[in-house]
Amino acid sequence: MAKENHGKNILYAQSGGVTPVINATAWAVVDAARKASAEVGGVLVGRDGIVGVLEESLINTAKIAASDLLRLRHTPAGAFGSCRYKLGTPESDPERYERILEVFDAHRIGYFFYNGGGDSQDTALKIAAFSRARGYPLQVIGLPKTIDNDLYGTDFSPGYGSVAKYIATSTQEAALDVASMSATSTKVFILEVMGRHAGWIAASSALGQRSPDDPPHLILFPERIFDPEDFLARVKQTVQSKGFCVVVASEGIRDRSGHFMAEGSGVDAFGHAQLGGVAPALAGLIGEALGYKHHWAVSDYLQRAARHLASKTDFEAAIAVGRQAVRMARAGAGEVMLTLLRSAGNPPRFRVGSVPLAEVANRERRFPADFMSADGYGISPRARLHLSPLIAGEAYPPYRHGVPDYCRLAHTLVKKRLSPFAAR
Repeated sequence: MAKENHGKNILYAQSGGVTPVINATAWAVVDAARKASAEVGGVLVGRDGIVGVLEESLINTAKIAASDLLRLRHTPAGAFGSCRYKLGTPESDPERYERILEVFDAHRIGYFFYNGGGDSQDTALKIAAFSRARGYPLQVIGLPKTIDNDLYGTDFSPGYGSVAKYIATSTQEAALDVASMSATSTKVFILEVMGRHAGWIAASSALGQRSPDDPPHLILFPERIFDPEDFLARVKQTVQSKGFCVVVASEGIRDRSGHFMAEGSGVDAFGHAQLGGVAPALAGLIGEALGYKHHWAVSDYLQRAARHLASKTDFEAAIAVGRQAVRMARAGAGEVMLTLLRSAGNPPRFRVGSVPLAEVANRERRFPADFMSADGYGISPRARLHLSPLIAGEAYPPYRHGVPDYCRLAHTLVKKRLSPFAAR
């Protein structure tokens, strides 16, 4: 631990799209910090991510009861609030960076843990560089999180395994439904899943297959150009040979010109196009060209909030990175993102490592070409071998009155010490 940070507080914040297990990481940070109270101070949390830091809206985790903390481990979404908020460069937006350091200084923050994806790691890197340039002693550690599994430098990202388990299960269940009705009713079912540039979630839909002929029959990856004529021919062939066809489509599929098939008119804070509507668009193509009765569904928020079907591997990994963040902070680490490393063996085991923030910020890991089947509409044996361990095991939440007993934390904020600042 850096001597000047001994006994200082940790500032933890969640950023970007949430996951079924991000709160398990948050719990692990708080629990590990409480056990290391002789070396680190308390844990404050930015309400709504970095926005809460700018506005000095800091949640005092010391006020959270131990019983609520235990329930937090099994609660999906972002219990402290998340955000999509892009900081400019320190040169273009110095006021916000100065404000962040003022808040850190006012509340004796010596450690900043930012729990998010690639854009969030970029934010962490910028804050680390700015604090270093200003001579402010701050240890910045990025905690990995993304259901898209596209973070660079880690075997997988906490959040992905649970979403993969949900999509594999949902695909299998919906396929059984369609098969039972296909003789006289629905011939085609389309499931739209998240994945702007990377097809990891779409690929997971195949993990419920027991034989090559099992659904999903067609997977549409964003890494592969979408060819409407070839797709329709494959749908027709599948219906004729199997009686029905199940399609899983990533929201980010593109045509030959590189345009998203379902791109809205808006963009998010990071300039990413708003996507959604691939499933109904595909359904329209099928209905017009082939005339098959069809149904479609969009997994949307359901996939990333499905804590009731979390992967045990994923849950344990989320906890491991939270605990390791505190250990590494105590050891003096900074400007790194924690990673998950796979060991040999069957089943494999995972341990926590780290990589410099500069190597992961704003980088994306696409679904590898050799993880796709030869025809581009499925996954390869190598992909199945790699992905299957990530959905292994169950980590069911406690139930009460027949439904999961999730918690909704009351946010007790620390007293503000600075003048107001408008971040939104």
